[in-house]
Amino acid sequence: MSRTRPFRQVDVFGATAFGGNPVAVVLDGEGLDEAGMQRIASWTNLSETTFVLPPTMGDADYRVRIFTPGGELPFAGHPTLGTAHAWLENGGRPRDEGVVVQECPAGLIEVRRDGPRLAFAAPPTRRSGPIDEPELASLVSVLGIDREQVIGHQWVDNGPGWSALRLADAQQVLDLAPSFSGLPDAMLGVLGTHPPGSEQARAGHAYELRAFTPRIGVAEDPVTGSLHASVAQWLVRDGLAPAGGRWTATQGTGLGRSGVVALEVDETGAVWVGGATTTVVAGTIEA
Repeated sequence: MSRTRPFRQVDVFGATAFGGNPVAVVLDGEGLDEAGMQRIASWTNLSETTFVLPPTMGDADYRVRIFTPGGELPFAGHPTLGTAHAWLENGGRPRDEGVVVQECPAGLIEVRRDGPRLAFAAPPTRRSGPIDEPELASLVSVLGIDREQVIGHQWVDNGPGWSALRLADAQQVLDLAPSFSGLPDAMLGVLGTHPPGSEQARAGHAYELRAFTPRIGVAEDPVTGSLHASVAQWLVRDGLAPAGGRWTATQGTGLGRSGVVALEVDETGAVWVGGATTTVVAGTIEA
């Protein structure tokens, strides 16, 4: 039997409301089975819908399950920030006033309050290292670019299955018009630096990123926290991160969004991924 459950839709990473990536949050997921959660996620038709549940691990403040239109994810970035925002707004009280601890299939994820923003600690990657040439050739082919345009490549999988390619500049990234019909399981990020003197560089943004996600039933994700997290770990590991340990990146430009993601490497070497979170829909859902 269905019941009334508190519900939020939160814009995450938007420079302004409606500029980022929306996530639907069902703040009471108890009693919903996996099929029911999937049905709701398919109905919202957003890249992710989350369901808040009581924690099963002692240090966690709550547990979350994250569903796309195509299935469940062990971890995702903008749903993590959006869920923490909605949970706090709905009266959630973390054990530690400054840090929310989220339980998900990828483990315990810390979400800290960073002034007006929330930021999560990037989980470790499950797979790293260069992409082998046959698979790289397939990715290059679906992107419609020359192999010589790829100046770096890496597996950056922290749960969803990410791989990533570096191109020389942001304009090459924005010019991409891929066709993933021949590679429907891809979860691919592509990044390029904003050239010195460009409007984005003058605003302090280091690079533009795009996320192509046909595996989860979303052709292109507007703003993608998990991908920024693992790309940042790659850049730090290979000495390619901007100096100073703090930078911002943009995403969603080609989709008419204004996503801004803040990256920080702390004194321990951990990467934190943050951005704005804004409730745009508040109410209830019958499920």
